[in-house]
Amino acid sequence: MLKIYGRRNSSNVQKVMWLVGELDLPHEHIPAGGPFGLNDTPEFRAVNPHGKVPVIDHDGCTIWESHTILRYLAATFGAPAFWPQDAGERSLADRWMDWALASLNHAFINEVFWTFYRTPEAQRDWPRIKRGLAACEAHMTLLDRWLADRPFMIGSSLSPADIAVGTPLYRYFNIDIERPPLPNVEAYYARLTTRPAYAGHVMVDFADLYGRQSF
Repeated sequence: MLKIYGRRNSSNVQKVMWLVGELDLPHEHIPAGGPFGLNDTPEFRAVNPHGKVPVIDHDGCTIWESHTILRYLAATFGAPAFWPQDAGERSLADRWMDWALASLNHAFINEVFWTFYRTPEAQRDWPRIKRGLAACEAHMTLLDRWLADRPFMIGSSLSPADIAVGTPLYRYFNIDIERPPLPNVEAYYARLTTRPAYAGHVMVDFADLYGRQSF
């Protein structure tokens, strides 16, 4: 049985849950992190020394780091649709997954979502927020150009690249920030919202995170 440790309003946990939903994998979800605790216990730290979620346990194989988990699940359960045999073809999804983590997520999650949405108003660093918004605009504009002639990140069907890129879009389009015109990204996001696994695992209310800097 696949076990997934994490809290449902964690964007990194949502990536894993979304892919699990797309693959229709039987699993057990174990709430962990934030108000649920568990991630600071010696037993959990023995599995993930960083004490962060998500963590999965698949028949005794324990894995942490969300994108590593996505690759594992895609390779184990998703071939060939989510895990092409050709390494070059597979690398296209890998490139966008790494870009999402290093560029898009850093600009939006670290420099906008945390500094704006999750920081109490009186403590907001507006110069930093504005730099984050400018970086987001640059990355989103690049993404908009990429999506001009394809429905999903690497072609005509969903891949792990979409999981990585598409998860933060729910929050991006649902917080009170300025956004540039992004017709292709908006159409892409609309397509994602029609997928039951996205709606069920990513479109999760996050109002309880507003102005909250813990977990």
